[in-house]
Amino acid sequence: MDYLHHPFASKRHTVFAKKGMVATSQPLAAQAGLEILQKGGNAIDAAIAAAAALTVVEPTSNGIGGDAFALVWIKDKLHGLNASGPSPESISVDAVKELGHEKMPVHGVVPVTVPGVPAAWAELSKKFGRLPLGESLAPAIRYAEEGYPLTPILGKYWKLAYNRFKEKFTTEEFEEWFNTFAPDGKAPEIGEVWKSPGHASTLRSIGETAARSFYEGEQADKIETFMKKHGGFLSKSDLSKFQPEWVTPISTNYKGYDVWEIPPNGQGMVALMALNVFKKLSPPAWQNAETLHQQIEAMKLAFTDGQAFITEPEEMPISAEELLSDAYAEKRSKVISDTAADPKPYELPKGGTVYLAAADEEGNMISYIQSNYMGFGSGIVIPGTGIALQNRGHDFSLDETHPNVLKPGKRTYHTIIPGFLTKDGQAVGPFGVMGGYMQPQGHFQVVTNTVDYLLNPQAALDMPRWQWMKGKSVHVEPEFPNYLVQALSRKGHEVHVTPDGGSFGRGQIIWRDPKTGVLQGGTESRTDGVIAAW
Repeated sequence: MDYLHHPFASKRHTVFAKKGMVATSQPLAAQAGLEILQKGGNAIDAAIAAAAALTVVEPTSNGIGGDAFALVWIKDKLHGLNASGPSPESISVDAVKELGHEKMPVHGVVPVTVPGVPAAWAELSKKFGRLPLGESLAPAIRYAEEGYPLTPILGKYWKLAYNRFKEKFTTEEFEEWFNTFAPDGKAPEIGEVWKSPGHASTLRSIGETAARSFYEGEQADKIETFMKKHGGFLSKSDLSKFQPEWVTPISTNYKGYDVWEIPPNGQGMVALMALNVFKKLSPPAWQNAETLHQQIEAMKLAFTDGQAFITEPEEMPISAEELLSDAYAEKRSKVISDTAADPKPYELPKGGTVYLAAADEEGNMISYIQSNYMGFGSGIVIPGTGIALQNRGHDFSLDETHPNVLKPGKRTYHTIIPGFLTKDGQAVGPFGVMGGYMQPQGHFQVVTNTVDYLLNPQAALDMPRWQWMKGKSVHVEPEFPNYLVQALSRKGHEVHVTPDGGSFGRGQIIWRDPKTGVLQGGTESRTDGVIAAW
C-alpha cells in the first residue's frame, strides 16, 4: 500500500470549535495540545505541549536543539518572544576560515548556535502558562518513551534525509544521528513505530528544572564535552548566558488589518515590506496574471532588501522603521514594470521548521514557530539525549563588509517567523507558514488570500502557491493554473512547475470571531497537518 499515492482530488473544510483549538503539522502534536487544554491549561500551555511533542513526532523539521519565536495575544495585548540563540563567543570569521571554509558550512559542529527552544518553553510557561512546565511536556515524554507510528509526509522526508546522510555523514561526529534516527540501520517506514528514550529523559529534565539543566546542568555538560571532542565552538558558558528576549512586535496596516511580525533579526519584516509595496500598485484581481506579476515583483524587492540589510538591529545599515515606511514602499513600487526584473538591493540613503497555532475559550491565542533550520539541522546529535542541534549559523556571512557577518555572540538573520492578524485593536488570530525562505512569501500569500479574496482559512492555505527563487526564477505548484504559468512566462518570468508542493511551506491558521468567540481553523494540506478542537 502506497501512503503517498493520492489518485483522487480531496478537500478539507474549515474546522469550528468554541472551547479550544490547536493546529499543527502532526496529528499527535495537536492532540497533545488539546490534552493540556482539557486538563485546565490555557492556549500557551497547549502550544508548549504541542511544540515539545513536535520535537518527537516531527524530528525532520525541528528539535530540542533549535530556535523559537512566538507572538502571544493575552488580555487584549500582543507580546513577542525572540528565542533565537547567538553564535558562540569563541567563533570568528578567521577561526572558521582557518578550518578551511570559505563560507559557513551547512552541517557539522561549526554552524551550531545556542539553542533557544527549551528556554522559550520555560519563559512562555513562566510568564503566561497556567500549568507547571513538566505537565505540559508530559505528552511529548510519553510519545518519546512509548514510541509512535510515522505519518506519510514525515516518513517521506525522514527517508530522503537518511539517503542523503548515509552518503555524506561518514565521520565520527555524525554517528549518533544514525544511532538515534536510524537505529535499525535504515530510516523507519511509514506506519513503523519509532521511539527515543534519550529524548524522553531530556524532556523530563527540562520540565523538572524549567530548562536550566539544558543551559547550566547535565545537558549543557554533555553538549560542551561533545563540542570539545569534535572541534566545535559552542560551550557551556555560551549556554548559561542565554536568555530569550521579549520584544515589541512590528506591524503594517493592510487594507484595514494590522499584520504583525517579530522584528529583526527575523525575516518577518520581509512580508510586511512586500505588502506595503503591493498595496501601492493596481487593485488585486482574482487569478489574474497582472496581479500575480505585481505580487512576485513586490516580494522580490522586499526579499532582496531583507537579505541585504536584516541582522541584529544595531548592526543594520538602515532601520526597520525606514524599511516599513510609506516612503520606502512608494520608491520601491515605482521600480516595478510590466515585465519580470532581476532585483537589485535598495540604494541606501547617503550619510526547514514547524509552525503551530493555539487558542482557548478565554480569547488567549499564540502563534508559535520552532526549527532546527534545514531538516534535521546540523546532523549533530548529542549522545544519549535526543538533542539534535540546529545549523542556524549557516546563514552568517564570512564577508567582513556584510551586515550579517559572523561575530562572537551575535544572532544571525533568521528565517522562522510567526504571524498574527488584528483588526481595529481586536485579535483576528495567529497564522504562519513554515519552510525556510518560503515563509515570508507564504505569509504574504495567506494575508492577500484572506483580505483581498475573503477566502476561509482552509482555502487560504490550499490555494496553489508561487515561490520566488532568485533573479527571474519562480517556482509554482503542480496545481497552479497553466494559463497563469503561460501569462507569467510572457512577462519574462522563468516559471518552473514543480512535481509536488513539498517546498511551498506548511501553514496553520486560527481565526476568532470577536462577537461569539467561535474559533475557525485551517491546516496544511501539504503535510500531515490536523486541527484538534474542543
